[in-house]
Amino acid sequence: MIVFEKPKALTDAPLHYCPGCTHGIIHRLVAEAIDSLDIAGKTIGVASVGCSVFAYNYFNVDMVQAAHGRAPAVATGVKRADPSKIVFTYQGDGDLASIGTAETVHAAARGENITVIFVNNAIYGMTGGQMAPTSLPGQVTQTSPYGRDVNTVGYPVRICELLATLDGTGYVERVAVNNVKNVRNAKKAIEKAFRRQTEGKGFSLIEVLSTCPTNWGKTPEGATEWLEQNMIPYYPLGVYKDKYAEEAAK
Repeated sequence: MIVFEKPKALTDAPLHYCPGCTHGIIHRLVAEAIDSLDIAGKTIGVASVGCSVFAYNYFNVDMVQAAHGRAPAVATGVKRADPSKIVFTYQGDGDLASIGTAETVHAAARGENITVIFVNNAIYGMTGGQMAPTSLPGQVTQTSPYGRDVNTVGYPVRICELLATLDGTGYVERVAVNNVKNVRNAKKAIEKAFRRQTEGKGFSLIEVLSTCPTNWGKTPEGATEWLEQNMIPYYPLGVYKDKYAEEAAK
């Protein structure tokens, strides 16, 4: 009897991520959702620019590589060209919340029937640890060595809270993968987002709080503790909008 195995929607390619990075966990949860819904044969993923740029090597589905920040626009084109496909983007915070802010906001405002997996580690990972739109107040990065000063660079962008205000948004939830309980909740949220797309229920985004031990300058254990003590209080977990559940409750 098989108790545990690699999801079929993941390839055999070894992941390139740093030790302690939780991209690998998130990849697995996305693949498990695809397997659970039996949609691999009609799924198209859109890879971002950033640490997840090589996502096309890891997901065993058709993949498209988008320019930096443009994944939601590319996904919109793919989905409109063939609405029968299940289309998802996999993006980091530098890609989605900075150069790709407009593409993200307007795809949500239009209610595009796509699924966005948004990985928030509060820093630019691939390019060396610069301050990101999601870096916390006071957070030390390569470009904020004295800590993020909100008086000069502004406050972090809370994507879930922002998108929840848009009429076109269908489902938005923030999750984390720092412990078993949260991993299980994240799995349910990601599968729900994909299911909503199969039902034609519009734009869904799942934000996943993630660690970056290398650029945070911490051990994997220390990075998990920092996320729990700092990121989760600033970015509370939970459902920020579920239009169809709200409508059903009326």
